[in-house]
Amino acid sequence: MIILGAILLIFGFILDIPILWTIGIALLVVGVILYVLSAAGRTIGGRKHWF
Repeated sequence: MIILGAILLIFGFILDIPILWTIGIALLVVGVILYVLSAAGRTIGGRKHWF
């Protein structure tokens, strides 16, 4: 999810499409939050790891 967010950020910046920029930021933030929570050992959605 972090990689997809970064790709959308890059495409949104290059192609000057604001909706891609916004979706990219949202996906990047959610991906980082999920990564931090799973790295801290907390279960997310009933799963210990997201692969």
